Amino acid sequence: MARKPNSRGNAETLRRYWSTGQGAAKIRWGTPGDWTRCTRQLHTYLGARAKGYCQLLHIRNTGVGTGSRANAGRRRRTR
Repeated sequence: MARKPNSRGNAETLRRYWSTGQGAAKIRWGTPGDWTRCTRQLHTYLGARAKGYCQLLHIRNTGVGTGSRANAGRRRRTR
């Protein structure tokens, strides 16, 4: 049986779910540990690719990468 053209899903729908939907509530973007929570949630679906995808989502949602000094969720090292 052939699949319907629209039954394959939509990448933008998934991006919105993990950026502003219920998935975003699980990740809590902009807080310490957001990238780690993202990779743990998405590893089930993406495997090792979750790290790269979460980096892209982090930039999309916070405006900076995880290693940037401008990252609000970055943990500060004390000396």
